[in-house]
Amino acid sequence: MSTSLEAAINEWHASVNDGDLARSARAVGDPIVVLGPKGAGPITPEQFSQWVERSGIRLLPRSWHPVSERLMVVEEDATWPESEATSRVATVFRVAGGKVTAALRLPDLRAALDLAYICREMAASE
Repeated sequence: MSTSLEAAINEWHASVNDGDLARSARAVGDPIVVLGPKGAGPITPEQFSQWVERSGIRLLPRSWHPVSERLMVVEEDATWPESEATSRVATVFRVAGGKVTAALRLPDLRAALDLAYICREMAASE
C-alpha cells in the first residue's frame, strides 16, 4: 500500500470525523467525485465541507483493501448524530496529488470492491 495513498485517506477520515470544515476542504481534490445514498457526481471542496457539516457523519475505518496505487477500499463503521446505531459501509477512495479525488460510499464491502476493480480496469484500458 502506498504511504501517500494511506496518508491522504487517513487525513480525509480525520478531517471528516473531527467535523473540521476547512481541513475537510483541503483534504480533497477539486473536484471530488462522490457517491452516496443521496446522489453521485463531482462537487467542489467547499460543497464537500458543507456535506461534512450537514451530515455529521463519523466513519471509523475497520479494514483496508488496496486495489491499485491510487485506489483503496476501506470498510467502515458509520454513525450519524440522529441515530445511535452503527452501520457497516465501505468506501472506494481514489487519491491523486496527496488528496482524495473520489469517495464512493457503498452499502457493503463486496459492492465497493466490485466497483473498485471495475474502476481500476477502466483506467488501465485508457
